[in-house]
Amino acid sequence: MQPTGASDLVHRLAEGVVWDSSRQRLLWVDIPAGEVFEGRLDGDTVEVVLRHAFVGTVGAVVPVQDGGLLIAGQRGPILVDPDGRARLGPDLLPAGAQSRLNDGVCDPAGRFLVGSLPFDDRSGEERLYRIDADGSARVVDDGFTLSNGLAFSPDGGTLYHVDSVPGIVWVRSYDAATGAMGPRDEAFRPTGGIPDGLCVDTDGHLWIAMWGVGEVRRYRADGLLLATLEVPSPHTSSVAFVGPSLDRLLITTASQDLSAAQRAEFPHAGKLFLAEVGVAGLPSVPWAGTTTAGGPSS
Repeated sequence: MQPTGASDLVHRLAEGVVWDSSRQRLLWVDIPAGEVFEGRLDGDTVEVVLRHAFVGTVGAVVPVQDGGLLIAGQRGPILVDPDGRARLGPDLLPAGAQSRLNDGVCDPAGRFLVGSLPFDDRSGEERLYRIDADGSARVVDDGFTLSNGLAFSPDGGTLYHVDSVPGIVWVRSYDAATGAMGPRDEAFRPTGGIPDGLCVDTDGHLWIAMWGVGEVRRYRADGLLLATLEVPSPHTSSVAFVGPSLDRLLITTASQDLSAAQRAEFPHAGKLFLAEVGVAGLPSVPWAGTTTAGGPSS
């Protein structure tokens, strides 16, 4: 059950891991490096197949139904078509905002939800955005300090959303048919470490990467701790169920923000890890738009 190394590639801040079941590929980003990776599983190893580099940060990536990618660029979406051609979408953030886009997820109908975080010490000014299949974008919630992991319940009727600075896992009802969201309620606050990325298994339990303590934890939806995985890297950042049966947990980590002593103690920080956890996860949903005509445009 304990995680083992899946790649020798060291990232500054690997994040946003997604398994694209339709194409059997792994997607993830290195946020400060501005890199998006496409990979494949070869036994217990992740092999990088393609690497896309951009100017500025990249916060998240999701597959698109046409085979391309939708990426959360620093201030707006980036579309990459199946041939690797990229184009920039509109700026989503308020003019002059010292913020960037961060983690994101597609809802059960293929709308893309993505939050933001500040570059400075501002509190409670970050937003949650939604990009629909026709490319239109809107703010759907605000008042966050560091919007992070997003995931849906197995029936698609509940959205979980991490705000890392206050350490809250928010929960709300969600209407997949319309995209309408219910009021935001506090589900629970994990203690010891900072909640970062998360995913949900077929039992409806939450798997949360805990930044700063080298752990991935499995929680019941009411906050009861069910299991803890120890990861040989203090900064665990995101998690996803991967593989043909969605029965292996892929964990991303970071090498940045570590002291010299920590780097010596944790030589595998910044790498990817795999764990057999005895439960399966939920398939990701591709964005319902297109990377060519009809996608977000400036």
